[in-house]
Amino acid sequence: MQRRTFLTAALAAPSLAWAAGPSLTVLELFTSQGCSSCPPADALLGQLAQRPDTIAMAWHVDYWNYLGWKDPYADKRWTERQRDYARHLRGEVYTPAMVVNGATMLVGSDGYGVTQAMAHAAPLPAPVSLRRTATGLEAAIGSAPAGATAQLVIYDPENATAVRAGENAGRQLKEYRIVREVRDVPVSAGSVSLAAVGPTQGAALLLRDAAWRLIGAADAKI
Repeated sequence: MQRRTFLTAALAAPSLAWAAGPSLTVLELFTSQGCSSCPPADALLGQLAQRPDTIAMAWHVDYWNYLGWKDPYADKRWTERQRDYARHLRGEVYTPAMVVNGATMLVGSDGYGVTQAMAHAAPLPAPVSLRRTATGLEAAIGSAPAGATAQLVIYDPENATAVRAGENAGRQLKEYRIVREVRDVPVSAGSVSLAAVGPTQGAALLLRDAAWRLIGAADAKI
């Protein structure tokens, strides 16, 4: 298991659609139901997710599963995503960890640190939009640099889990914006039609450059 640390590593809306604006911030929380330090970070993410200028999502990692409780939302792919961020940001792998706009990673329960990182985050330069249609989703990406990639992140807005073992045994955990699926999206001029998501799920479109920094984002909430 990766060790937990409390060091800060700062390196380097509407129901149908929310288009990227100059102050939009994307928060990615790496968390686990097996980590006793994570519930405050989960609560913070849920609070910040209510802001119209924020896209929030929780990636449940799997490296805490061996302590007696298997997080039902954990996925080794989300662990790999966190490791990729750690490599790009020259940081460590730990929980809870919050990544702000793909450029800064810090302790996910540090409310002051997270809000300060949001306040000082560079604007996302690429225009991106995402909206629901009668048959699915429609995405549009403006000018993007060579090597840019886009992903559709599908999430559950909110779930509650009774944890029966591990560090949070006996607790009822309420968690927010839980990532369930990721789909690659072609980066091309004009709009792109995408398959529908579940009626109780939200979706976010993330555009990032070759260095993994986010350069555009949009959210289609329920």
